[in-house]
Amino acid sequence: MAELINLNKARKARSRAANAAMAAQNRVLHGLSVAEKKAARAQRDKDEARLEGRRLDAALPKAIDE
Repeated sequence: MAELINLNKARKARSRAANAAMAAQNRVLHGLSVAEKKAARAQRDKDEARLEGRRLDAALPKAIDE
């Protein structure tokens, strides 16, 4: 006699495997390399420093704030 299997569990397992394969493919297609991440981080830090340097509150003397 053949072994009984739960068709619902088999369908869900097949679906999970297909989703995992698609996720792996998307990570390859849309992921960033280490060099790209490092460049993006450097650009973000540079932009933040530039913005902070142009902030008006930092340029005001203490006597005016009080």
